[in-house]
Amino acid sequence: MVLSHYELQPVNEARRSGIREISIRVDLGRASVRVHLTPCGIEFPSGLCLSWEEVEEIITHPNVCFRWDERGLQRLQRFSFTTGRLVSLYPTGGAPTITLSGIPMHRIQGTDPWKDTLAKIRAARPRGKILDTCMGLGYTALAAARTADFVLTVELDPAVIDIARENPWSVEVFHHERIHIVQADVGELITTFPPQTFSVVIHDPPMFALAGNLYSLEFYRELHRVLTSRGRLFHYIGNPEGKMARNLTRSVSRRLRQAGFRKIIPARQAFGVIASK
Repeated sequence: MVLSHYELQPVNEARRSGIREISIRVDLGRASVRVHLTPCGIEFPSGLCLSWEEVEEIITHPNVCFRWDERGLQRLQRFSFTTGRLVSLYPTGGAPTITLSGIPMHRIQGTDPWKDTLAKIRAARPRGKILDTCMGLGYTALAAARTADFVLTVELDPAVIDIARENPWSVEVFHHERIHIVQADVGELITTFPPQTFSVVIHDPPMFALAGNLYSLEFYRELHRVLTSRGRLFHYIGNPEGKMARNLTRSVSRRLRQAGFRKIIPARQAFGVIASK
């Protein structure tokens, strides 16, 4: 199972109060289980016992999720040989996000990663065949597959895919009949698609400093080429109230027009823009 300080802090408080049996949330809020609090630790119905030392390890590291099983406790982190950065599963009290060297890949202030994803999906209105350019934890692909016929989701980094496999909120993306995952550089992969392949593209790249090529005119021209004649692009950019995002929005919009997109409108609730072909 996967645990974080959000699930175990209440257990510690119950222990101090002398409570011996409680229900706790596990798998980052995806399930619950009745456990016994013993002098040695938390005893689960399986008979396995999470020691109080392991509980303390989890509670004192609030920015990390942990996998725990019969082999012991392991932080859900991987070093990415693709980016040279540490990839971590970051708890939020609900759907976790992923961090690259401590930088969250979802909005977590005033929202959570799943709500953030749903805002993007409402803006994108996915129907038909969808290209999700940056898979991450797969939330976008999962939400898009609720209304789309098919979702192709692309992820550059094998370390990110490994972390997604460990995330209880991402399990379904690896088994969904309408989702196909490709590990590749989307900037290269997109050149292999025939024209007018996708009805909607959801483009949610990392920040410009981490993936400048995914904000380039050349890449935008490829996005325009693979969209159907009435296709649309949702492009996540960032907080429209922030100076950096405002400047980036202007430069992105200019390049999208140069790439051939005829109508570009802000999607403020989703922190991005919608571009129509």
